[in-house]
Amino acid sequence: MAFAYVKIFYFCPIYRHQMSGQSAVNYTEDHIRSLDWKAHIRMRPGMYIGKLGDGSSLGDGIYVLLKEVLDNAVDEFVMGSGKTIEISIRNEGVAVRDYGRGIPLSKVVDVASKMNTGGKYDSRAFKKSVGLNGVGTKAVNALSRRFEVQSIRGGQSVTAAFERGELERVVETETSSRTGTRVRFTPDEAIFKNYRFRPEYVACMLKNYTYLNPGLTLVYNGQKFRSEGGLRDLLRDHIDTDTAYPIIHLSGGDIEIALTHSQASYVEVYFSFVNGQQTPQGGTHLNAFREALAKAIREFFGKHYDAADIRKSIVAAISLKVVAPVFESQTKTKLGSTDMGDGLPSIRTFVNDFVKNHLDNHLHREPKTAAALQKKILQAEKERNELASIRKQVRERAKRVSLHNKKLRDCRQHYNNPKVSRSLESSIFITEGDSASGSITKSRDVETQAVFSLRGKPLNAYGLSKKIVYENEEFNLLQSALNIEDGLDGLRYNNVVIATDADVDGMHIRLLLITFFLQFFPELIREGHLYVLQTPLFRVRNKKETHYCYSEAERQRALQRLGAHPEITRFKGLGEISPDEFKRFIGHDIRLEPVMLSKETKVTGLLSFYMGKNTPERQAFIIDNLRVEKDWVESPAV
Repeated sequence: MAFAYVKIFYFCPIYRHQMSGQSAVNYTEDHIRSLDWKAHIRMRPGMYIGKLGDGSSLGDGIYVLLKEVLDNAVDEFVMGSGKTIEISIRNEGVAVRDYGRGIPLSKVVDVASKMNTGGKYDSRAFKKSVGLNGVGTKAVNALSRRFEVQSIRGGQSVTAAFERGELERVVETETSSRTGTRVRFTPDEAIFKNYRFRPEYVACMLKNYTYLNPGLTLVYNGQKFRSEGGLRDLLRDHIDTDTAYPIIHLSGGDIEIALTHSQASYVEVYFSFVNGQQTPQGGTHLNAFREALAKAIREFFGKHYDAADIRKSIVAAISLKVVAPVFESQTKTKLGSTDMGDGLPSIRTFVNDFVKNHLDNHLHREPKTAAALQKKILQAEKERNELASIRKQVRERAKRVSLHNKKLRDCRQHYNNPKVSRSLESSIFITEGDSASGSITKSRDVETQAVFSLRGKPLNAYGLSKKIVYENEEFNLLQSALNIEDGLDGLRYNNVVIATDADVDGMHIRLLLITFFLQFFPELIREGHLYVLQTPLFRVRNKKETHYCYSEAERQRALQRLGAHPEITRFKGLGEISPDEFKRFIGHDIRLEPVMLSKETKVTGLLSFYMGKNTPERQAFIIDNLRVEKDWVESPAV
């Protein structure tokens, strides 16, 4: 009994402080605070929009703000009102104009500033909508320096303007403009540091809206986006290699599916959506589809093929419409619902029945497609058996010499564990050698930042089979560290950051690493996880100020600011930057350049030209496109 008492006494926070010589905190009514809606959103933005970021990642908060406004406009189209939505992004300010029904004029202020206020609680008006909680627009308002919403109905207009969520004015006028809603906002620079919208990410988001809403026209800064083929168009735009058979496109009521197998990929690639909302982390609907696909193909061929062989190199998309969907967070990246709603069966049963009937019918109608699909499965089975012995040898070798520990300095929070508070911040820096990794290791945030150290220049992976990933120690260790051997479901870091020197060797290593990912794990790039770390080229300082410059233009601006004879240091390698300085460059002000692939980028041709054996052709291209920049002259130190 005495032991139990002592144990409880030690772990009680108040008594533990007293034992350590600290005075206990007097917990009173003064410690209880009630925040208004905008203060709470601004204090805890991650609860509403996920990570903040600067716009270098598609999952950054500024794109969530845009999406929240667009969701409302697209819902109007879904309900049969307004076929065109206009989007403008200029000088980091956003404007979205739809031609739907418009917000009821007396509720314009409430919709933008009262939590849990909206028109989507009543399923009669928005039966299968994404935004059901009445939170999204309010989050955009609270996190914007300027926010303005205008509703036009019946020749009348009401405009409400806010600053950081605080209502400034309401203007009522008569107008001849078409019915609809216009929202303008500028994200608050105090929250989104050094942000900028990347046109490539915005275009990707808008294309997804058009794939899911055939007939909808989106006009972004004058450029039109429209789709008539739905998810078939999505796959056509994303597949840049030959396919084993024509795209299978199945649709019916609340579900649409498109699928094929790539000839050059090693992994499964999925695009999943619920009620027009992309769910990059999948959820119950994607799990049901993957299960249903394996089951239907086994039954069609009468063979118990391994599910991994059936799904290897698949490229597929699924869109599901659910009544009152439940997502696992406000940012709606993963579906948690198990039921379709409206008296329909469970999501698993609904998807299973649809795939079984429609895919079976399609394969019976298209025997050539069925034959090509079976050939692809048998090829995957053969490759899996060939790799099985190599994997076994590698794992046994790893156990003997502890290979899996010597390259990686891990962090505590990981992307594949969404229960931890900072999973979206989890990053791994891939560095060249111990010198660079030493500075980053000493400066990093051990909670969310890991370091993987390369021994030297990695192998050129172009044209090699996946066998090399297991036989090459460095590639095998990197694959293991990322946990992507069987796809991205277990990816341990949201941000995979190549951190090499800004010299010829560093650029070459970057190219070799990008080649590795393009060859074996292109979905890591397509889903926006691969970046290049930008580090300063110059330090310009005098006795009063220090400026770190990432380009010649920034160096010139620093020289003008500091005046005559400042000290200039040119950083040639990461190892030259002290750990104390490095904290500036991998902390809140980190600059990451995303590695992106557009639909026009054909990976096979790209790798063939830059990494293949066409040396004379490539040499001529380099000579023709060579750019020479003047060297800078170092100023004398003060």
